[in-house]
Amino acid sequence: MYLAFSITLFLFFATFIYAGISGATWMPTKKKDVERFLKLAKLKSDEVFYDIGCGNGRMVIVAAKQGAKAVGLEISLFPYLLGKLNIFLKQSSAKIKYRDLWRYNLGDADVIYFFLMPKKMKRLKTKFEQELNPGTRVISYVWPIDGWTPIKIDECEGWPKMYLYKMTKLF
Repeated sequence: MYLAFSITLFLFFATFIYAGISGATWMPTKKKDVERFLKLAKLKSDEVFYDIGCGNGRMVIVAAKQGAKAVGLEISLFPYLLGKLNIFLKQSSAKIKYRDLWRYNLGDADVIYFFLMPKKMKRLKTKFEQELNPGTRVISYVWPIDGWTPIKIDECEGWPKMYLYKMTKLF
């Protein structure tokens, strides 16, 4: 019994560490920023929405309420399970996948939202340039994507910035 508990505890911590190394430390988006996101994203019914590092599922649940086909990707076990529970409790059509974003193709996305650490932005930019179609909207919470020019920056005094990008061509 003690061994099983120890292994389970180790796996939880190991997934947190791996998520941090991958650039997806769990830091939930503030509730106030959900409204800012919706205004910026202009989600349409039936659009494909991804939240990379979706944590507790807050953004995918909100996107699903807007009619989007909302999918969250999470690699840390505890937030993943919490997100699954939130989706169940709110009876949402959103989905959360226990997946590593670096091994998941985002090519069908209409809108992508993420709150990742700046140390992984260069790699993420390359991934987006290889996979995303022209017209895909990308929203970065807090940090800009170096080398890209946002079409809009949402600024709210005392709150982190949100950067909206639109893929204009294949790289």
